[in-house]
Amino acid sequence: MASPKCIYWFRNDLRISDNPALSAAAEIGEVLPVFILSDSENDLGSASKWWLHHSLHDLNERLGDRLNLLRGDATKIICDLAKEQEVDAVFWNRCYEPTSLAQERSIARNLEQFGIGANSFNGSALWEPWEVLKGDGSPYKVFTPFFRRGCLSRPLPDEPVGEMASIKLSDLVESTTSLEDINLLPSVDWDSGLQERWDVSEAGAHQNLNEFLENKLSGYSEGRDFPSRHMSSNLSPYISWGLISVHRIYQRLKQRMGQFEDGSYDDTFLSQLGWRGFAQSLLYHFPDLPEKNMQRKFDSFPWIENESNFDAWKMGQTGFPFVDAAMRELWQTGFMHNRLRMVAGSFLVKNLLIDWRGGRDWFWDCLVDADLANNSMGWQWVSGCGVDAAPYFRVFNPVTQGRKFDPDGAYTYRYLPELQKLPVKYLFSPWDAPAAVLEEAEVVLGTDYPEPIVDIAESRKRALEAYSMVRSQGK
Repeated sequence: MASPKCIYWFRNDLRISDNPALSAAAEIGEVLPVFILSDSENDLGSASKWWLHHSLHDLNERLGDRLNLLRGDATKIICDLAKEQEVDAVFWNRCYEPTSLAQERSIARNLEQFGIGANSFNGSALWEPWEVLKGDGSPYKVFTPFFRRGCLSRPLPDEPVGEMASIKLSDLVESTTSLEDINLLPSVDWDSGLQERWDVSEAGAHQNLNEFLENKLSGYSEGRDFPSRHMSSNLSPYISWGLISVHRIYQRLKQRMGQFEDGSYDDTFLSQLGWRGFAQSLLYHFPDLPEKNMQRKFDSFPWIENESNFDAWKMGQTGFPFVDAAMRELWQTGFMHNRLRMVAGSFLVKNLLIDWRGGRDWFWDCLVDADLANNSMGWQWVSGCGVDAAPYFRVFNPVTQGRKFDPDGAYTYRYLPELQKLPVKYLFSPWDAPAAVLEEAEVVLGTDYPEPIVDIAESRKRALEAYSMVRSQGK
């Protein structure tokens, strides 16, 4: 009698350890591992494609070169392959994006018609979106009650499943598609900074977690707003593509916090994981989140189409050094410090009055940790049109933000080498520097470094007028 066999469908869970669906599949019998670049994933941003390429390379090595790479309609491919190979079941970890949910339901229905088991697991959420609801059964729309009342009052998240004792991989199917055939790497060499910045592997994910817990967590709450202190966990792209389990991160985090009874470790970083869960929840309950203003009164907001200003923002040429440093970090490394995401985002949508969806698309293309839920919610938050939005009158001043959070200029100097000789006193407002200071620093505004593309005070006033108009219409 032939031993049972199953298909394991890798998605945004590109890891071996702490993978609940893969562990369950391994207990069935032979496992045929597949990854499908579906039609929707062809819309991935350039940085995400780069990250995916290297993630798949690492995963394939860990599977002994047995990963089957396919591309096309995942629903058709999974169902056809399951029937062709006469498997007993198909396993996967759940995704929470609208198209993914619809796809999962379609696959499960089709498989069940042929008597093939469809088994899905939670591999990427501490608390699943349908679990965290208000008393009346409706979803939370404000983060603090979502996290404090909705999440922390619930039973603890699932324990990580750990390493599998063994897995028997099937060799019945020989993949006809190579990683190179999927064509994820850029044709133009712009990714050298990403290669220098990231170790895209499951081992790299755990190394970053260890480094964070051992050397950064104790100072995270106070130091996370200062980009030159390098207090970021650097875990977000690994979480986005599932090279590490959020259940493992949660377990290790709580263990580390529990080692110090003096309360020196607060739950600031845990709340960041909660913020990710909040984004998952909003996207699950409000599938229009990526495209439509959650506060519909903003549908009439007077955005300004200005391609010149938009291009200057994208390329880090606005004339505001703290914003420009952030945008250049993004371009060079595929990442941006969280404080800078707020500052750069605020500058685009409030000082330039450019539609948040333009910023959403640029971040989607450039971020290695691009995540549909986080990216959409983050841009709606900073724009003031989301369900849990920053107050409309909060306009981050890039000059005062730079002076406060990069007081010695270490971060800004790093990404703006043309201003290396400019004294830090004038670093965040070079237009204020006397001519003699600019001359000594070898900076000619408009030539070596751009002059400001807007007046910061006037643009703030214009933004407040626009937001006040929308606010009055909503009454």
